[in-house]
Amino acid sequence: MTAKPAPAAEPPFWHTTPLKAMTRPQWESLCDGCGRCCLHKLEDADTGQVHYTEVACWLLDIGTCACKDYPGRQKKVPDCVELSPEKLSMLMWLPSTCAYRLLDQGKPLPWWHPLVSGDPDSVHRAGISVRGRVITESKADFLDYHVVTWPE
Repeated sequence: MTAKPAPAAEPPFWHTTPLKAMTRPQWESLCDGCGRCCLHKLEDADTGQVHYTEVACWLLDIGTCACKDYPGRQKKVPDCVELSPEKLSMLMWLPSTCAYRLLDQGKPLPWWHPLVSGDPDSVHRAGISVRGRVITESKADFLDYHVVTWPE
């Protein structure tokens, strides 16, 4: 008697579902919780180059790297950008590690992404998140004094 082979595992949704066709829960689960998009950034007026700072939005909980008021963030921080598939190609400031950016470019999610690892803390252990690296707006003076290179 021959044993039946185990059924093939379904590929994860991010391999089979285009960004534009994802459900809201699928879309939201792509966020790895790194907090990098919540850092203040400076754009060089001459070159267009974006420089990250170590200064986090006042709504970012710098311990958990989660927004303190995700549903109400755009009312409290009017320039907070709500990501959408249509906006991705225009948001050149998204970190190179961002799952939205990676998938939009046809690249795989890294091993530390919580959807791959199954562990929401893997992004922190891998050193990708802003945890332990940032200050809040209230502790910052001129953003020019807080430019960092580590996000990229």
